[in-house]
Amino acid sequence: MAKKGPQWIRFLRHYGPSARNDNMYDEHIRASAARSKLSPLLFKHPIEDDLLALFSPSAQSATSVILTGTAGDGKTHLCRQVWMQLGGDADQWETDDVYFHVTADIAGKETTVHIVRDLTGLPPTGKTGEFPTKTDLLESFSRTIFDNSSNCVFLIAANDGQLVDTWARLNHSKDRVDDTGLLLEDLLFNDRRDDEGSNLKLFNLSRISSAELFDRSFNAFINHEGWNHCKDEAESEKKLFGAHCPIRRNYEILKADQTKTRLRALLQLCDHNEIHLSIRRILMLLTNAVLGFAGNEAAGKKVEDRLLREVDVQRVIESGQVAKASIYNNIFGGNLTKYRRNSHDIYEQLGRFRIGHETSNRIDNLLIYGDSDIGLKKHFDRFLTDDRFYGANQSYRALQMAYIEGADEGGDKTEQFLEMLVSQRRGLFFKIPQSLEGELSPWDLTVFSFAGEYLDRVLRRLHDGKKIEKRVVARLTQGLNRIFIGMLVTSDDELWLTTGLSGSNAKVSFVLEDRVSVARDSWRCVTIGADSAGFPLLRVSFDEKSVVELKLTLTRFEFLSRVAEGVLPGSFSKECHEDMLAFKSRLLSAAKQRQDGFSYDEASQKEFRFVELDELGYPRPKTVELDV
Repeated sequence: MAKKGPQWIRFLRHYGPSARNDNMYDEHIRASAARSKLSPLLFKHPIEDDLLALFSPSAQSATSVILTGTAGDGKTHLCRQVWMQLGGDADQWETDDVYFHVTADIAGKETTVHIVRDLTGLPPTGKTGEFPTKTDLLESFSRTIFDNSSNCVFLIAANDGQLVDTWARLNHSKDRVDDTGLLLEDLLFNDRRDDEGSNLKLFNLSRISSAELFDRSFNAFINHEGWNHCKDEAESEKKLFGAHCPIRRNYEILKADQTKTRLRALLQLCDHNEIHLSIRRILMLLTNAVLGFAGNEAAGKKVEDRLLREVDVQRVIESGQVAKASIYNNIFGGNLTKYRRNSHDIYEQLGRFRIGHETSNRIDNLLIYGDSDIGLKKHFDRFLTDDRFYGANQSYRALQMAYIEGADEGGDKTEQFLEMLVSQRRGLFFKIPQSLEGELSPWDLTVFSFAGEYLDRVLRRLHDGKKIEKRVVARLTQGLNRIFIGMLVTSDDELWLTTGLSGSNAKVSFVLEDRVSVARDSWRCVTIGADSAGFPLLRVSFDEKSVVELKLTLTRFEFLSRVAEGVLPGSFSKECHEDMLAFKSRLLSAAKQRQDGFSYDEASQKEFRFVELDELGYPRPKTVELDV
């Protein structure tokens, strides 16, 4: 009887970044699972309950649904769930058909449900159920969603960007086509699910938190029955899931709370940089993390797709190449070729953190000189010496010594050691516990050195309903002041709104228009709050009704924090700098509108207020009267 453990590993590879890309199709995964007699990686989708409720006898009314999002967001899986709930045939669903229909009781009446599981794959011509062409189907859909008496509804799945373009190409003289196109634009661009005037709900799966999808994907991955088969069938130390098996070690590291927490934090930060990562990509990330191998072969035998199989394990161990299976490197696609890594958006996005390439003097001193430094040796032993799989092995120590002695400066050995440092820095990012973050910050290993503070002092406090500490708001305010005024000002207790003689975007702006305190003064203040979805907002309130908001993404938070600490605005991010200048223009407009509501005497019309800096860089207002 075939063992289940090796079968599980073979099946799991379908989710990884393999050349065959079987993971691109829900039905391919199910077919592979059936052949292996194993369950696919499944969990309840965040919108599943809401969606299924719309296609049940207890629904309030018959409603059509559009599922949109990026490839891999779970649209096909959700369509299948609806099909099965309505009594559809499972074998029919496994065919290559794109269109399906079934009659069922919805909201207490017999209703025909038309399901299109891939709008792009729907053929433009050729009979589709009762519809002669794709255009006929879409025009019927356009009429149905505005017809309360209709006895049919639609469920349509479409990738981002297809919907509006599809309706733009339809015949606009047809009934309700224009209305549907405008409705779709409104729902998509204003991030709404429905509109009172239609029988349509639109679920944009790209709006679902990547961190939430990670939680569900992670639990399905870690708790899958396949891992129990691997444990139960382990034969020896050098075989699959034995004591020396890198797959087992990677699984155990991934399962650890600290690894999960740190990896989840990266996906949460992606969310707050307005980057969405699909379910498919997250499952690929987890699979590659455990099975990845940075090489084409082990002991002369090919490692297909750079993903380990049962037959590879013993060869990797006996040839001393276990370090090439490091989960810390695999998480960032370090085991893949550059081409393959760049072809998957999740590695592109994680790569923007530059983990492994960014560092600090203290961390590099730990990695290079730590075993001979009294103050760092305890950390070196904990994070490198004691890690028998991915720490300081013989190869690392040999190259480390050559690097320290400078025997091969600029040569191959130096290049190899620098590559090892990248992997070890990535390891430290996941190994450093929270208790040591004050001494060794893992966020120093990223391009976002303030990311830890963003997570703890902004996102977590907003989630818990707490006020953001004044010192955080003050630092962001100082960053804004340095951008708005264009000089190295030290003020962090007030936001100074200034313009230049040539306009609001002048490089140096010293004409004072208004000031807003960081300390709450009635409604007039600078604060950090959250929108309805919990996304941080930097708010500048001039009064109860006049409030200007800026979405406080991770990148903007990092940008303002760095500028406050002395980094020149243009040297970090031109886009961020332009965003801040646009924010300044909105603030000046709001300030002017508020001031226009007040009357000024003739004397005030002859005064200008300027900003001067004292010897410490603190701005001071100076009033100049014009002699007219």
